[in-house]
Amino acid sequence: MRIFLFALGMTLLAVGSSPAQDANPSPPPVLTREKTVALMEATIEKVIEPGYRDFTDKAGQLTDRMMQLCSMPSQTNLEQARDAFARTARSWGRIEIVRVGPVLEQNRFERVLFYPDKKGLGLRQVQALLASADETATSPATLAGKSVAVQGLGALEFVLHGTGWEEVATKADSYRCRYGLAIAGNIQRIGTELVQAWNGGDGIARDWKNPGPDSAAFRTNEEAVTAVLGILVHASEALRDQRIETFYKGPEAQAFPRQALFWRSGLSFAMLTENLEGVQTMLDESGIATLLNEDQQSIVSSIDFVLKSLINTISRIDPDVEKAVTNPEDRQKLDFALLNSRDLIIRLNDNLGGGLGLGAGFSFSDGD
Repeated sequence: MRIFLFALGMTLLAVGSSPAQDANPSPPPVLTREKTVALMEATIEKVIEPGYRDFTDKAGQLTDRMMQLCSMPSQTNLEQARDAFARTARSWGRIEIVRVGPVLEQNRFERVLFYPDKKGLGLRQVQALLASADETATSPATLAGKSVAVQGLGALEFVLHGTGWEEVATKADSYRCRYGLAIAGNIQRIGTELVQAWNGGDGIARDWKNPGPDSAAFRTNEEAVTAVLGILVHASEALRDQRIETFYKGPEAQAFPRQALFWRSGLSFAMLTENLEGVQTMLDESGIATLLNEDQQSIVSSIDFVLKSLINTISRIDPDVEKAVTNPEDRQKLDFALLNSRDLIIRLNDNLGGGLGLGAGFSFSDGD
């Protein structure tokens, strides 16, 4: 514990000084068309497109494993299906930071993962569906028309890990397993739609790569850069507000471990690290740092430091959330995550945004 407390103190000390507080900051850089187009091309080609392709590939593997489980139920095949589920969920955790564009159309974002579910409404709908054995939920085509809460990763986690999971490992072609197979197929279909929406030179990819009067997405270079920065800021906000604070609000507040995302499968903290890895990938691969002046590069290095510290700390928390919230050392790590996730938001929103000349009178975190 002493080692962790020392590391915590050193991390806070290291990130305590803010580049935005420089006594003689250089003026914001000029956001030229050339640099903006390069940023948008890299964001799409190195982050968004590969992210959705990986998610779709993982969802396809999940569909195959579910099909195998339904036709040949066994503990071994169940574990393989669970592993495929974990890989798919983690892949989504990395690309779900992109909360703009086609993923917001047709409720795709919520259909892949309905969360938070503070009142347990989604869980009750999944349980009701399993109890009724509604056959229309066993086809991806008809499942897609039902409530978003019953057709995504949250529902599939309950199928594979929730009360009554034993059925899928013992009974061939059970309703529960066929429903899970339909969920996997539905997720794969959504992934394919997202890949197709971003791929090629038409549609949203064209508009993002060509900001200006003819673009349906961004009229100016500033609008385009703001969109990329907004992805980073809103992803960091969601990490804190919708992932951590749904079950843990600090040392003095009561913890609610069963409100954590994927607590049954032990993936709660893995999803947090994937969200952070997604932000890190966007920060690195988009090349947004190249828009800053040379004497502003410390802004990005400080953000990088905070990200790596968060990833390192959260990845070492006990995956059993119910144990983690009662363990003093793990609670300290959660406190560290709360404090430094707030710092991450400020450094992205105020420091990076301000460094790019987008901070005056603008708050990405408020969505203004």
